[in-house]
Amino acid sequence: MASGQPDGMGDVTNESDPRLLGTYLNDHLAGAAAGADLASRIARVHQGTPSGPVLARIADAIEQDRSTLLEIMEILEVPRRRHKMLLGRLAEKAGRLKLNNRLLRRSPMSSVIELESLWLGVNGKSRLWRTLRTVAPRDDRLRPRTELFDHLLDRARQQAEDLEDLRSRAVDEVFGARLQPA
Repeated sequence: MASGQPDGMGDVTNESDPRLLGTYLNDHLAGAAAGADLASRIARVHQGTPSGPVLARIADAIEQDRSTLLEIMEILEVPRRRHKMLLGRLAEKAGRLKLNNRLLRRSPMSSVIELESLWLGVNGKSRLWRTLRTVAPRDDRLRPRTELFDHLLDRARQQAEDLEDLRSRAVDEVFGARLQPA
């Protein structure tokens, strides 16, 4: 390119910095911590409802995915940045403080917002697995895990589909009667 920048986003150089992958993984670990907390809480809230078993399965899988990310970080000798995990968990808890026209109890809209937030997190995690799948052929430590990344991508796709189904039902329950013409 005429600007001297490589094709792409324009904010990278041709020099590889091994710290970048570590930063990337720690950022995703922070999101994984927040996502695991949110998924666990949503599953508890919906325990005993028709959505409960699906949410419990998703929460378990999200926790497994977080553990898998930690294992990958160990394989790559990436140190955990605990302050990032703490910030991720604090951000999830701060997200509960949103104004929802209810002071002491959950708003009916809470499930919609929480499911959408979890869906966003699962899709971000999917990008993580896709990135690692792309890097794997060039890294001897990751190359043997190519099939694992494919499996994790499939699982993230299924989680996103399940969450969208649950979100759609929650939208119908919360807004359905009000959205129909009088």
